Amino acid sequence: MVRRSTKRKSNINLRFNILTVLMYIIGIILIAKLFSLQIVHGAEYREQSNTRLTRESTLEASRGNILDRTGTELVSSNMTFSLEMYKSKVDTDTLNTAILNMIQVLEKYKCPYSDTFPIRMDPFEFTIADEALVKWKKSNNLDEDISAEKAFYKFKDKYDIQNANIQEVRKIIAIRYLISEKGYSSTRAVTISEDIPREAVAEFSEGAEKFAGINVVVKPVRHYTSGTLASHILGYTGTISSEEYESRKNYYSQNDMIGKTGIEYVFEEYLKGKNGTKQIDMAVDGTTTAEYIAEEAIAGSDVVLTIDANLQKTAESALAANIQKIATGGFGKAYDARAGACVVMNVNSGEVLAMASYPDYNPADFIGGISTEAWNNYTNNEAKPLVNKAMQNSYSPGSTFKMITAIAGLESGVINLKTKINDTGIYTKYRDYQPKCWHYTDYHTGHGWVDVSGAIEKSCNYFFYETGDKMGIDKLVEIARYFGLGNKTKIELQGETAGVLASRETKQKMHADDPNWNPGNTLNAVIGQGDNEFSPLQMARYISMLANGGKKIEVSTIKTIRNADGSEVSRQDINQFVNKKLGLENDDVGDREINQSHLNAVLEGMRSVTSDSGGTAYVRFKDFNISVGGKTGSAEAPNNKVHAWFVGFAPFENPEIAIVVMVENGGHGNYTAEVVRDIMTEYFGMNTQNIEENMEAVPYIEFMR
Repeated sequence: MVRRSTKRKSNINLRFNILTVLMYIIGIILIAKLFSLQIVHGAEYREQSNTRLTRESTLEASRGNILDRTGTELVSSNMTFSLEMYKSKVDTDTLNTAILNMIQVLEKYKCPYSDTFPIRMDPFEFTIADEALVKWKKSNNLDEDISAEKAFYKFKDKYDIQNANIQEVRKIIAIRYLISEKGYSSTRAVTISEDIPREAVAEFSEGAEKFAGINVVVKPVRHYTSGTLASHILGYTGTISSEEYESRKNYYSQNDMIGKTGIEYVFEEYLKGKNGTKQIDMAVDGTTTAEYIAEEAIAGSDVVLTIDANLQKTAESALAANIQKIATGGFGKAYDARAGACVVMNVNSGEVLAMASYPDYNPADFIGGISTEAWNNYTNNEAKPLVNKAMQNSYSPGSTFKMITAIAGLESGVINLKTKINDTGIYTKYRDYQPKCWHYTDYHTGHGWVDVSGAIEKSCNYFFYETGDKMGIDKLVEIARYFGLGNKTKIELQGETAGVLASRETKQKMHADDPNWNPGNTLNAVIGQGDNEFSPLQMARYISMLANGGKKIEVSTIKTIRNADGSEVSRQDINQFVNKKLGLENDDVGDREINQSHLNAVLEGMRSVTSDSGGTAYVRFKDFNISVGGKTGSAEAPNNKVHAWFVGFAPFENPEIAIVVMVENGGHGNYTAEVVRDIMTEYFGMNTQNIEENMEAVPYIEFMR
């Protein structure tokens, strides 16, 4: 027993001695390594560690293009240089100097840069006022009654700016204020300037040591290839707002551009694409030492519109010229016409081939942020150029509504194809309301005996008073709703109005002081007055349905969406996406059959408007090579204004397109027919020579409806 114990102790001692020796050797090695790191190669490794600050930068995906139906690019993205700034480990004086150096280069090449600091100089004054100013002072811990000058110097002290040149101080404050508001860091940059020239890029690269935290990146910038063309359809992009960013943090940065209006807004999720990532190695002083791509960016999807760029251009130019002509007395009397809209639609598919709103705007003004001057010019313009009057505004349709009354009367049976009514000029059935036919107002006589086709040709109010009084309002509302009036078309654009359809329900909602429906309300409604207000787009759908035999159509501006991999998005997916994005609800009124003989009688009346000498638009189409069905309308509006309408379709025998034109305070519908004629000339490829020969002025009193 004693020997075994002794032997065991000997083995333990041996192992302990070996372990001690090993630990001693390891210790020697560690000490030698530490000596090498700190003493022998210390300076070398410290230099390397300073250059191994790695940042992840976003590779922005190229935004998808927007094309017309033929493949013409209306909106594209150009790759440009942008200047970003990261937070770097430099002292305040170095930072302020770097900012001033940066601004001097930007100003040398006339590059605009972000400046949201709300104090201007010479003289000192705030650029914001009222509640916004109070809120700003409070958020920056400034006294409520502090002057602009004192506030300026508060910021100078806050940012510890030692520069004696006050103009330069203001520039440094602008950038310091921007990066403070945006919240930049060593890994998250703030965009200072976009679309800078290569010469500026070269200066920033060659003198990197003077620009702490500065980084030049390649970014896609929106390019609107045809200026203002289709601006209300295309929309514009702008820097993402704080509210937008909060709900999109996983997919957007605070510097991202995002669709604000139009197609740019509605299809943002398709157009944006998927960003990639780039790794950037930088020294602590902000100098880039290396960079490489970690994940490639995927371009956004292309959105193909139903719009035809050439037809759109014709519609816009014809509308603008017509408004100018009306305003300058080109038809015999000048009207204060400043705005209008036009829609061209395929009568069978519901595709919008052109949609113009006047005046328009330039989407390029919003790239990188719109200037205060440009924004004020748009918003202070009484003609509201930022509003798409073709679909966001609604107007009384006047006599262009009378085809609805005619069909409702025929379908209800209160009149038939042989019915004739004697227009004596004044409708005297009711003692308290006795409206006049426009013909009596102008010529002191009625139209005499007219049937339904003749009533449309001559726009005889009396005929429709009598028809509406016999029929009542409910049947009129039923037919109007079937033709889409009073409901949104569900076009793929934001802000569409549903319009207003005169009805018992509407009166109860809009006229609480007099909610009961009375015969006078019906008499107003049947001639497109009263509460009736519809958008030009709704009217285009209605005219298209008249022309196609009464079949319902789905209005659309989207032909297809093409993904970066070549695949296309299904129509069902597009519709579901749009309905969810715009919050559209199902308000389908169901299908119905319209008696074709009734419809044909109405259409025949519309042909007479343009082809018979007594038609209210005959003078505009008497020498036209295409047969046209049409209707003029002059709708009374508030402030003694008269909105001018023309609605039409062609060719009459086999309709392809419907066109609706509306000019605010345009006087008389006959005048706007010129726009329709010019658009049809373009659409059908007709010779436009000698068009001016048919543009003679007509005495304004002659074509009242």
